[in-house]
Amino acid sequence: MKNKFLLLGIALAALSGCKTASSASSIHLGKVEIRKNISINNELKNDEEFIKTIEPYKQKLDKEMNQKISHTSVDLTKQGDNSNLGNLLADYTFDGANEWAKKNLQRNIDAALINIGGIRTTIGKGDILLKSVFEVMPFENEIIIVKMKGTDLQGLFNYYAERQVNNPVSHLYIETNKGQITKTLIDGKTVNTDQDYYIATSDYLALGGDNMKFFSKGEMIPTGLKLRDLFIDYFKKNPEVVPHTDVRLNFTGKK
Repeated sequence: MKNKFLLLGIALAALSGCKTASSASSIHLGKVEIRKNISINNELKNDEEFIKTIEPYKQKLDKEMNQKISHTSVDLTKQGDNSNLGNLLADYTFDGANEWAKKNLQRNIDAALINIGGIRTTIGKGDILLKSVFEVMPFENEIIIVKMKGTDLQGLFNYYAERQVNNPVSHLYIETNKGQITKTLIDGKTVNTDQDYYIATSDYLALGGDNMKFFSKGEMIPTGLKLRDLFIDYFKKNPEVVPHTDVRLNFTGKK
């Protein structure tokens, strides 16, 4: 955290310098003196004036980041094909996107899909702090709803069958045996090839991240919703987090 504030101070100083230069009516060239470089290491003494300047901002940020927004009686982890943290965040993605779709598209979405790599850490049993969500999701990813034809969903199912990766899903069930698809459901029903389906995901995945090229066949609908902001809102709405532990990805005979 100290390093972050150091970078903040350097950035503020740089911005201040840029403002001064840009506001000058003319540029005057002066004598340039070459001086010895100063290495930034543990031997560099603290600048008391600098520390004094940023201390109020540090205290304010620390207070905000350490506020309790929810609580969990179990460790929220990302291990396993149906991790409780993965299921939880996939469900929050579904709920938030579904709420947006009902308001803006006058319809419900059908499923949600996020990537396990985007969940950067776990949340231990006890109070969930605001900073915990920033640690779990440090990226500024946006929720995208991808409108896909039923026939194109096979690409999604094939992706999971081939890779057998634990990317969390909500309102999806994918069952495989030795890498072969044996059963797929969307919102508890078999896929209707004549139907259009609306899948919520991140902009990173919608654009082909993690090699999810199957999304390219769909129509991208931006929501403007940031995943991290959505997660924070849902944690605040749920004082006691109870993640679902149902099986959504069932890889038998896993490679």
